[in-house]
Amino acid sequence: MKKRVLFLFACFITFILVFALQKPVFMLYNHASGGGLSISDYLQVMVHGLQLDATVAGYLTVIPLLLTLLSVWIPGRYITFILKGYFFIVACIISLIFVVDIALYPYWGFRLDATPLFYLQSPSDALASAPASTLILQTLVFVVYTCGIFWALKRFVLPLMPEQYVKKMFSNSVQLVLLGGILFIPIRGGVTTSTANVGMVYFSKNQFLNHSAINPCFSFLASLSKQQDFAAQYNYFSESQRSKIFKKLTNQPQGDSIPELLTTKNPNIILILMESFSANAIEVLGGEAGVTPNINRLSKEGILFSNMYANSFRTDRGIVAVLNGYLAQPTTSIMKYPAKSQTLPSIAKSLQKKGYTSDMLYGGDINFTNMQSYFFSSGYSKVTADRDFPLKSRLSKWGANDDITFAHLYQSMTDNSRKEPFFSTFLTLSSHEPFEVPYNLLKDPYLNSVAFTDSCLGDFIDKLKKLPLWNNTLIVLVSDHGFRYPASVKEHDPKRYHIPMLWLGGAIKEPRVIANYGNQTDLAATLLYQLDLPHKEFTFSNNMVDSLQPAYAFYSYNNGFGFIDTTGVSVYDCESEKPLIIKPEAGNEIRLNNGKALLQTLYDDLGSR
Repeated sequence: MKKRVLFLFACFITFILVFALQKPVFMLYNHASGGGLSISDYLQVMVHGLQLDATVAGYLTVIPLLLTLLSVWIPGRYITFILKGYFFIVACIISLIFVVDIALYPYWGFRLDATPLFYLQSPSDALASAPASTLILQTLVFVVYTCGIFWALKRFVLPLMPEQYVKKMFSNSVQLVLLGGILFIPIRGGVTTSTANVGMVYFSKNQFLNHSAINPCFSFLASLSKQQDFAAQYNYFSESQRSKIFKKLTNQPQGDSIPELLTTKNPNIILILMESFSANAIEVLGGEAGVTPNINRLSKEGILFSNMYANSFRTDRGIVAVLNGYLAQPTTSIMKYPAKSQTLPSIAKSLQKKGYTSDMLYGGDINFTNMQSYFFSSGYSKVTADRDFPLKSRLSKWGANDDITFAHLYQSMTDNSRKEPFFSTFLTLSSHEPFEVPYNLLKDPYLNSVAFTDSCLGDFIDKLKKLPLWNNTLIVLVSDHGFRYPASVKEHDPKRYHIPMLWLGGAIKEPRVIANYGNQTDLAATLLYQLDLPHKEFTFSNNMVDSLQPAYAFYSYNNGFGFIDTTGVSVYDCESEKPLIIKPEAGNEIRLNNGKALLQTLYDDLGSR
C-alpha cells in the first residue's frame, strides 16, 4: 500500500514540477513584455504560481488515483500499460497548451484562454499571424517538451506502480478513497471559502509577473467553463443598483441644439474598418509622425473624432461594436453564437428601412469566426471575399492586400448598375500581423503596414473625389481595434485602445474636430441621428454630438475593463478584483462602478439572447 501512495505522491509532485519549470521559460521567452526582471521576480512567480499548479496537478492525478484503486483488484501490469498511454496523452496536451500560450502572449498580452478555439474553424487564418519561423520553432519545442515530460513520468513515476496484488483489498481500497478526498483540497484551491481561480496567484503591481504566475492549463480550462453561463458572470450590483447606474450612462433625452454634420439625410455611406489602426501611429492624433500623411491631410477636410476608443482587442469583437453598437465581451465573442448575434440591431438593418442596400468587402477568408453568417444576418445582401479574387491577387497570408481591395472598392463605385443610396462596408487586412506588405517605407513592420494602407486609402479618396457620387457620399473611417504600439504599451493601457474615427466626403457640411469621449459602439447612434433614423434599440450606443448624452469611453480586455471620462481613467482587473490604473483618485469609485454596471448589463443581455 505504501508503494501505491508513493506512486500517487510522485505523480502529483512531478506534475507540479513540470508546471513550475514552465514559468521561468515563459518569462525568458517573453522577457520583452516584462522589462528588467530580477532573480527574486522569477522565484516569486514560481512560488505564487504553485497554488494553481497544484490544482491542475490534482486534476491530472485523478486518473492515476482511479487506476491505482483498480490495481488493488486486478493485475498491475495492465494498469501500467494504461498509465503509459495516459502519461503520453497528458504530456502532449500540456506541451500543446504551453507552446500555444508562449507563442500568443506577445501578440495578445494575456495567458491562454478559450479564445483560440473561436478561430479554429479556419486554421489557415488562425495561423496567418505567425511567421513560418515561429511555427517551426514552436513545433520543435512541442516535440522536445512532450518527450521530456513523458520520459520523466515513465522513468521516475511509472516504476513506482506495484504490479502485485494486496492481501487486504477492501481496507486498502478505503484508504485510497480517503486519499482521493485529500486530493480534492488542491483541486478545490484550498480549504477557504473561495475556490481556485486565476486571480489567486496575483501578487504584484507588475501585470506581467501576475500573468507569469498563472498556470496556462488552468486558465484555458477555467475560461471554457465561462462560455455559456453569461448572465451569472460579473454580478456586481443588485438589479435595482445596476439599472440606476446604467440609466445614467445611456438612453438620455436628446438635446435641442444637436449640430447637423451632413448636407443630406440620405447620403451614400462607405464605412472603412481599418485593421489594427492605432492613434499611436497617427500624427494628427498625437502619434508617430510620417506614418499616415493621407489621414493627416484628410482630417482637415472632414470630421475628426479625436477621443475615440475601441471596445476590444480583436476584429470579431470590434466589428460587432461598430456595426451593431454592441459592447465587446472580455471573455467571449457574440459573433461565435449566430443564434445570439442575429438578434442584435445593426446599422445595415436600420438603413434598410430607408431604402439602402448593403454590401461587404473583405480580402480575407469570410468564413473566419463565422463572419459570413454574421454579415448576412446583420442585413448585408452581398459579401465579397478572398474567394472572389484571382489567386495571383491574394498571395499574402491573410488574402488580398489592401491595394487590391481598395482598387476593387473603387471599381464598384463606378458601376452604373449600383443603386443609391447604398451602404458599403470594407474591412482592410494588410496592417495585421505578420505585416507582410508590398511596401518598404519604414523599418518597423507594423508602422510600415499602416503606412501602406494609408497610401492605398489616400489614392482611393483622391480618385473617388472625381466621381459624380462624391457630393452625396459619406466615408467613415474607423479602426476595428488598436494595436500594442509601441511595445511598452500594456494590454490594459488606454493607449492600446485609442483609435481614429474620421468622417469624409462631399456630404460633410464643414470640417470640425469632435473631442467628446466615445466608443466604437457610439457610431450607430451618432450616424443614425444624422439620417433622421431612430436608434433607441442600440442599448449601448450614445450620440457623440448630443451635449445631453453622457460622454465616456469603455473598453474591455481579457477579463478586465477600462473606463474613461472627463474626470480621468480607471482600469480594473476582474480576476484579481483590483484596479490597475487610477488617474486621478478623485472620481475613481464612480468610474469603476460605471464600468462594472456596463459589464453586468452586457452579460445579462448576452445571457438573455
